[in-house]
Order: sequence, then structure tokens, then C-alpha cells
Amino acid sequence: MPGHYRIQINVDCRDAHAQARWWAQTLVGWQVEPTDPDFVQSMIDQGFATDADTQMFRGERVWRGAAAICPEAEAGQLDRQRIVFQEVPEPKVGKLRWHVDVITSGGDIDSIRDDLVARGARYLETNSQGPHSWHVMTDPEGNEFCVSP
Repeated sequence: MPGHYRIQINVDCRDAHAQARWWAQTLVGWQVEPTDPDFVQSMIDQGFATDADTQMFRGERVWRGAAAICPEAEAGQLDRQRIVFQEVPEPKVGKLRWHVDVITSGGDIDSIRDDLVARGARYLETNSQGPHSWHVMTDPEGNEFCVSP
């Protein structure tokens, strides 16, 4: 049926909860979607999940292998924008065919680059086209992204 659809971006990774936390801190106005520990426990108590389906992250019981982030203003909405981080066993191999651009709305991309490196990102190079320049970087797990004004 033709219409307007929304997308959810899924990112394969080694540590979903750490990646979600890192990206939520990086993207202004985004947050890690909260886990309801009572709901998780009720799923275990009712036999729909086991302890093996969960893990402890920063002192809280969370679902194992997956975490999501969304804009703070959309938290709890069914039609929210989301980035889901899902753990996979295989390592990243090669360059992705598409990547995320972090748009700073005119921010100082050099100081933003330095802040991201201090938090675990890696700086690769600076590129430019005409008057526009951007930094190519990777997140803590090696996924490419660019920082541009």
C-alpha cells in the first residue's frame, strides 16, 4: 500500500548497551530508551524470558544484546525515530556503503572532533569540497561517521 513510511536504523555491534550510551551522548537531544526492570522481571517470572536473556549494565537489568536510542521529545511514542544497536557475533569487515553524518549546525568541528576522540571515537581525516569541510571519524567500534558544520 503506498504511503509514507518511517525507518528505524539498526547497527550491528559487539556491545549494544555501550554503543547506545555513546551515541545518545553524541547526538544532541537523544537518549537511551529506558528499560523497565519490573517488566523484564515479569517476563522472566511468566516464563517468556530467562535470566540468560538479560544482562546487568551499569547496575540495571537490561535485555541482552540490544539497546535503542531515540530523541528525548519522542520517548514513549510508537512512531518515534530510533537507532537500535544489536549485537552480532562476527566482527565488522570493510567499509560500510553508507554512514551517519553528525551535523553540528555551525559548531566548531575541531573542538567537537576532540571531544569525541576523548570519549572513544577515532579521527581518520579531514576532507573538503569547495568551502565545506568535514572530519571523517569512527565510533568506538569502528563504524564510520562524519562531523560537519
